[in-house]
Amino acid sequence: MDITQNDISQETPFCNNSQNGSPQQDDVTQHYEVMQELGDCYNSVGNYIQAQQSYEKAATLAPDEPGPYVGLGVVALQRNLLYDAEIAFRVACRLDSNCARAYAGLAMVAQQRADYEQAFKMYLKSLELDSDNLIALLGLFQTSCQMGTFAKVIYYLEVYLNVHPGDTSVMFPLAALYMKDGRFDRSKELLINLLALDPDNKDAANLLEEVEHNLAQKKQAGA
Repeated sequence: MDITQNDISQETPFCNNSQNGSPQQDDVTQHYEVMQELGDCYNSVGNYIQAQQSYEKAATLAPDEPGPYVGLGVVALQRNLLYDAEIAFRVACRLDSNCARAYAGLAMVAQQRADYEQAFKMYLKSLELDSDNLIALLGLFQTSCQMGTFAKVIYYLEVYLNVHPGDTSVMFPLAALYMKDGRFDRSKELLINLLALDPDNKDAANLLEEVEHNLAQKKQAGA
C-alpha cells in the first residue's frame, strides 16, 4: 500500500482554530464549513478542480483556518504538484503549529521526493500531535523500511494497537517489524491474532510461515 495515495483531508481534524462569535460570524463559519466539506467530498471522488475551488472559497471565508490549506495541499499532492502541495501544507502549519494533518502532508511530499529522513521527521511530528493518525503511522512504517530504523515506529504502532487492538492494517506491519527485529515470538503471536480476525489474509499467512521457519532455525541452532 502506497501511503502517498491516501487522502489526509478525510482524517480527524487535529487542527481547528474556529471560535464562537456573533450571528453574522456564525453564518460565515457555517458557510466555511459547507465549502470545506464540499472540498473534501469532491476530493474523495477525484474531482480535484471542484475540490480546489471549494477549498479556495473556504480559505477566503476563514483565512485563519488551516483546514482549507490542508485540502489544497492534498489536491496538489494527488496531481503530483509537489511544490504547490508543500507551500499549502506549510501555510497550514503556520496558521496552526499543532496541525497534525499538515505535518503528515509535508511528510508525504518528502516521501514522494525520496527524502526519507525528512519524511520520517515529519511523520513523527504528526504522530506526536495525534498518535491515532493512521496515515502518518503507515507512512512512518514505509519510511522506516527505507531507512532501516524501526525502534520509533514499533513504539507508535504498539501505542496505536493498544487503543485499536483489532486493526489488521497495523497488526501486519508491526508483525513484520518484530520479525525484522528478531522478535519472532511476538511476531508469531500477532500474526496468529491477525489471521483469527482475517483468515484469508495471504500476506499474513506467508509471513507467519516465514516466522515459524526462523523460529525452527533458532531452536535448532540452540539445541
